[in-house]
Amino acid sequence: MRDSVAHVPRQVREELTRRLRRHRRVLRTEDVQVVEPPLLRRAVGASALGNCMEWFDFGVYSYLAADIGKVFFPGASPGAQVISSFATFAAAFVVRPLGGLVFGPLGDRIGRQKVLATTMIMMAVGTFAIGLIPGYGTIGIAAPVLLLLARMVQGFSTGGEYGGATTFVAEYSPDRRRGFLSSWLDFGTFVGYALGSALVTVLNVLLSNDQMLSWGWRIPFLIAGPLGVIGLYMRLKLEESPAFQQQLDEHEKSLAQKSAGSEFRTIVKDHWPELLICMGIVLLYNVTNYMVTGYLPTYQTETLHRSSSSADLLVLLGMVWIVLLITFVGRLSDRVGRRPVYGVAAAAMIVSAVPAFELLKMPGTWAPVLGVLILSTLLAGFAAPSAATLPALFPTAVRYAAMGIGFNIAVAAFGGTTPLVTAALVGATGNDLMPAFYLMLAGVIGLVTVKFLPESAQVPLRGWQPMVGSVEERRELLTTVEALYRASRKTGKTG
Repeated sequence: MRDSVAHVPRQVREELTRRLRRHRRVLRTEDVQVVEPPLLRRAVGASALGNCMEWFDFGVYSYLAADIGKVFFPGASPGAQVISSFATFAAAFVVRPLGGLVFGPLGDRIGRQKVLATTMIMMAVGTFAIGLIPGYGTIGIAAPVLLLLARMVQGFSTGGEYGGATTFVAEYSPDRRRGFLSSWLDFGTFVGYALGSALVTVLNVLLSNDQMLSWGWRIPFLIAGPLGVIGLYMRLKLEESPAFQQQLDEHEKSLAQKSAGSEFRTIVKDHWPELLICMGIVLLYNVTNYMVTGYLPTYQTETLHRSSSSADLLVLLGMVWIVLLITFVGRLSDRVGRRPVYGVAAAAMIVSAVPAFELLKMPGTWAPVLGVLILSTLLAGFAAPSAATLPALFPTAVRYAAMGIGFNIAVAAFGGTTPLVTAALVGATGNDLMPAFYLMLAGVIGLVTVKFLPESAQVPLRGWQPMVGSVEERRELLTTVEALYRASRKTGKTG
């Protein structure tokens, strides 16, 4: 009996013991959900591929920021063009919380799958529209206004995307493998970024500067149309997650009923500690994310005066490196825990941000490559556990909405503004290490957040049954729970 309990992580024993106290009985076979492998593979694969397409659409803007600035803000100085372009980039993040407030509660009521299909098509429409907008030289001030509106459509749809996708995959994943399986979602994100970066790199190599400014920059945006149709088809084929399909845990029913009328107020009132933790983790992840994917290409061309092709190749190398690392880090988080992965990565960022940017500034090839790989490794450490960690903070009844609120407010305030703020800081101070100092600040905030982050590796999601990947795993879990129940009865802790 002791052997069946000893190998179980402490946080899992504590959660199972809490459930035993609440139910006052041992778990039965029907209390443990077995996820069929084919259904699990389809859910994770389709979610990751859909996410890949969505973030290809969203990411290409950052790779083309310098060109977009010249097309839509031609009268400004080069520095002002970049800042104006990034201000439009940041505008998409201003409306992301609104998208989260609309799509989050909707996803908790009508289902995750329907909302994710809607966000997919909205993103494709917004991105495709950017590729069709005439430049400032053709329609004047209407050009940047239309660009802003298209970016806001993108931002609104993205407000329902990540929270919904992470909720969907987390609710499908067996508890023991949630970190690994959920990391495939961000694998799709960075594949999408990498594809966008690769396409822009190829265009910069094949086309002249005049051709890029005339029509070449539009190509990645116009590809969004067919990609959106494919992504929509894939998401419509998904089945709703088990946690949403079946009846909520008895303990969560009252919460579900109460949240139907005033979900936002319920979340803020009852789950504000989890919201703050969510925002701290999102800040850590997304400041690093948008520094690497959003600002680094422009930093190299405008501040370090490298060619667009070399800058894009460096960032593309970083994206490929993240894609190679991310599922391994996700699996590691299942074994050692989410908190150690975040903590080590945050501490490493504080120590290595300045050296990484010093390497980026050096001439030649290998020093900048090493600098990008350092930043990309840190980003993989934050990205890999996030899709498993953040949904685990909230119960089933409000998970999608709470993710939509916490995630999008943090991204809007800190992540999406990272390129704008760092570009402005470099311009105002003349110090090209300001991006590194910004990353160090994010690392400090991340370390403080990790101190309060509950460990969720291998732990059942709040408000839902334990999830396993096979009948054998269910049998093993029931044996462990029975051993815990007997031990707790001996000490008088079950009732």
